[in-house]
Amino acid sequence: AQTVSVIVRQLEKDGLLLREKPQRGKVGQPLVPFSLDPDGAFTIGLKVGRRSGDLMLMDLAGKVRATFHQPYTFPTPRDLIGFVEKGLAQLTEPLRPRQLQRIVGLGIAAPFELWNWQEEAGAPASVMESWRGFDLAAEIGKICAWPVTLCNDATAACAAELLFGKGRDYRDFAYFYCGYFIGGGIVINGSLHQGRTGNAGALGSFPVPSPGGGAQQLIRPASFYALEQDLRRLGRNPDVLWQNTVDWDSAGPALDRWIANAAEGIAYACAGIAAVIENSAVVIDGAMPPAVRTALTVAVRDALTRVTLQGVTPF
Repeated sequence: AQTVSVIVRQLEKDGLLLREKPQRGKVGQPLVPFSLDPDGAFTIGLKVGRRSGDLMLMDLAGKVRATFHQPYTFPTPRDLIGFVEKGLAQLTEPLRPRQLQRIVGLGIAAPFELWNWQEEAGAPASVMESWRGFDLAAEIGKICAWPVTLCNDATAACAAELLFGKGRDYRDFAYFYCGYFIGGGIVINGSLHQGRTGNAGALGSFPVPSPGGGAQQLIRPASFYALEQDLRRLGRNPDVLWQNTVDWDSAGPALDRWIANAAEGIAYACAGIAAVIENSAVVIDGAMPPAVRTALTVAVRDALTRVTLQGVTPF
């Protein structure tokens, strides 16, 4: 008890813990609860997407203090650096000097090999090629004073799920993140499994049946670029997907088709993953309105009834 008291007092002195109001009414000395001091530390997160970018300021208690969002067609390295400079100024401007000193780092969640899948991304070859050899973490480090960490975007989303979401309920799960390109992550025994090069859980590359026979990668039926292309074919503006995170009803039948196709592919991937790692759950998430996520989850459950799961432990 004495050792714990010394540690707690030091954490309080360091500005990491807050002493709450004593709780009286019990035998002996009143109990003094402690909580994390939200101002004890701050971190900044940068999400690099193929159709939008996000910056976020989060405090030590895990509360998001501010966000900065910007849609774009497809970013060049110069565009992205400009977005980050503008966003950092906006996020940090309200902070007091002491709070600024408490920023401990900037984490980047970005797709690996941004120059890949040129046809699906719909970006000019020159723009895609400009990312090859571009050291994103090093360049961001030149415009900020904090340590910079780079992580695969879907793996980072899986880590967030592990810390703040279903990771509290399941020690083993497969995580699908639907974005412009679908990705994912794997949690085994309560830990994020990143693999030899950090690319484990690249679920977008998972082979699934193709409508014309044979196989295709899950990235083709279950990524938002497929929905975007369908909307364009119908003469509709696909910008709603990147500008409205609350309501995609205007996408109409194209959204229904995408949910059906994505669900079939994800269901096959679920079966394959469960056969290998015997996960207890599958989590479906993504940059989409909650109603779309719910509809997709229901559709995956339905599609799983048409997939052979003999010999696979239920999840």
